[in-house]
Amino acid sequence: MSEKRYRPNVAAIILSSKYPYKVEFVIAKRNDVENAWQFPQGGIDEGESPKEALFRELKEEIGTDEIEIIAEYPEWIRYDFPKVIAKKMYPFDGQEQKYFLVKLKPEAKICLKTEHPEFNDYKIVSYRDLFKYITYFKRPIYKRVIQYFKKEGFI
Repeated sequence: MSEKRYRPNVAAIILSSKYPYKVEFVIAKRNDVENAWQFPQGGIDEGESPKEALFRELKEEIGTDEIEIIAEYPEWIRYDFPKVIAKKMYPFDGQEQKYFLVKLKPEAKICLKTEHPEFNDYKIVSYRDLFKYITYFKRPIYKRVIQYFKKEGFI
């Protein structure tokens, strides 16, 4: 049996510009999977640092990199793709992600009409409502990362 291959990736837990006065999360709906909401994420290109990839991916996916990094999750997190997604992501079996907690700057404008759109809608939601939307296989990871940021006093 061959060893699993994981795609290096960054993910942004995005807080609205109202943070820290109001904690609201910005999530986006994928345009290629029905009703799949998530935080923006994307691959790390060769020679690129996770922070460089974070800014590039946000610009590519939500049309803005006007963010402030609040914190970084201290570990890389691996997960396997569900079968329905695995075929599309070949040759990778899953992703190894570095998570960042970021805040939109007040002047940031989200625009999903990017060069290669991945999302067709976005919402700003409370923590209470967040997991009503997030796609099933990302929930455990998001809960783990957000709990860490809460425990550390960032949220």
